[in-house]
Amino acid sequence: MARLTQRLLLALLMLAGASSATAEEAPVLLVAHAGVDTRQLTRDTTRAIFAMRQRTWPDGQAVRVFVLANDHPVHARFAKKRLAVYPHQLQLAWDRMVFSGTGQAPNRVTTQAEMRERLASTPGALGYLEREYLDDRVQVITMD
Repeated sequence: MARLTQRLLLALLMLAGASSATAEEAPVLLVAHAGVDTRQLTRDTTRAIFAMRQRTWPDGQAVRVFVLANDHPVHARFAKKRLAVYPHQLQLAWDRMVFSGTGQAPNRVTTQAEMRERLASTPGALGYLEREYLDDRVQVITMD
């Protein structure tokens, strides 16, 4: 009986690990205000926008960048997988700009629901969301 209990416990632990790994790997999409004309960005342009080095969309409209906290798992996945940088590297770039007086940090939000609301209500806004948070008030920007 103890052996069966051990096997069941092991199976449950493996299932729990598999489900958390699946949830962790949900794609994080680049998302903008519905009124933004740009539909596609390169990784380099996206990285420059999120590093606050590029302040306008390719058509000249001002970009308003929104991000989650550095320790938020969605922010970490976006930074690492989509921008190919670590969250602390983005923070260092933002700190340099703020402390040198040459720029500002992006706007912070606390949840993906708040991110969606801010993206939907701010012209020129750019951020990121998991697919389940998308609605028709925002648009996905493809990255190549």
